[in-house]
Amino acid sequence: MRSYDVFIYLIFVVKILFILSAIVTVYYKFKVKQIKDTKSTQYKDAITKQTKYSTYKEYFEFIFIALMSILLIYLFTPLRKAPLILDRESKLLLYLVGWVLLITANWGLFFKESPFFKKFKEIFSL
Repeated sequence: MRSYDVFIYLIFVVKILFILSAIVTVYYKFKVKQIKDTKSTQYKDAITKQTKYSTYKEYFEFIFIALMSILLIYLFTPLRKAPLILDRESKLLLYLVGWVLLITANWGLFFKESPFFKKFKEIFSL
């Protein structure tokens, strides 16, 4: 097995861990909302686990983006003499990183700070 394939599999493992930690984080957010008594040990335990898994999710997201950046640098280096041929896994990872970057982008900052949208709001009184 080539080191490139091992690197691709590593990226997939990190992506799966990211997805799992995101699911568990959402579960504990829901559980915290269900528990009304803020003095109970269940509430404190759920808050602790939510914070822990949210931190894991952020770590895995950072690792995924860093690994994908390394992959992009490797794939699109201008020093490559042979034409670039992407395998199915590489195409899938590039597709996924596009979605991750779109979903995790700070859209609120763009819509609040953009002069175009400020003018748009003024015109349509939104």
